[in-house]
Amino acid sequence: MRALRILLVVAVVLGGILVGGDRLAAAWAESEVAGRASLAGGRTESVEVDIKGFPFLTQAADKRFGEVEVVARGVHTQAGGKPVRIGELIVDLRDVVVTGDWAGARAGSATGTALISYADLVAASERATAMEYGGPGKVKVTGSVEVLGRKVTRTVVSSVTLVGGDTIKVRADEVPGEGIPLLEDMIRERTDFERPLGRVAGMRVSKVEPRPEGLAVTVTGQDVAIAG
Repeated sequence: MRALRILLVVAVVLGGILVGGDRLAAAWAESEVAGRASLAGGRTESVEVDIKGFPFLTQAADKRFGEVEVVARGVHTQAGGKPVRIGELIVDLRDVVVTGDWAGARAGSATGTALISYADLVAASERATAMEYGGPGKVKVTGSVEVLGRKVTRTVVSSVTLVGGDTIKVRADEVPGEGIPLLEDMIRERTDFERPLGRVAGMRVSKVEPRPEGLAVTVTGQDVAIAG
């Protein structure tokens, strides 16, 4: 019995060493990949990588990983030829294969969410002066115009939709004209807009959803490059 107990203790200790070593190797790899990852093809303020699954070393030897999560913050990219900042981009990558001599990697499939703050969305609109959450599917947009030498500012409730598979459309549900000729059209020129997103980090846009913290853009893709 004493010998069995000693054997069990040794097995537990060795197992702990192996697990600890495996996780250390995984942490090192995550740091290396994060340092080279370029999901969105533009400047990124910070990147975190989480390699899922155990053991890591077995996956590393095979150069194939079942699941990898990448969190990029402060992504500066282009949308319709205009600069757009994505506050946070979280992507779940599946069937990740290392390419070459660990110089890059590609994922068989990917799903993710890009969160664009309302301040960044205002900057991208190049028209509105302010924007905030307005309820499910809605945002509140503020715009200002000059009417007969007087500044007129209005806040409208607008619907946010995805059109053409890659374009965010923001349009006011209603703009009170208040009897002033062409006022509605003038306000709409400042509050209504469309912003083509194209592909985000090599993935197509499948959904847009206003949230209290910003506009959430759902993306999906196949054969997505994550580093290199």
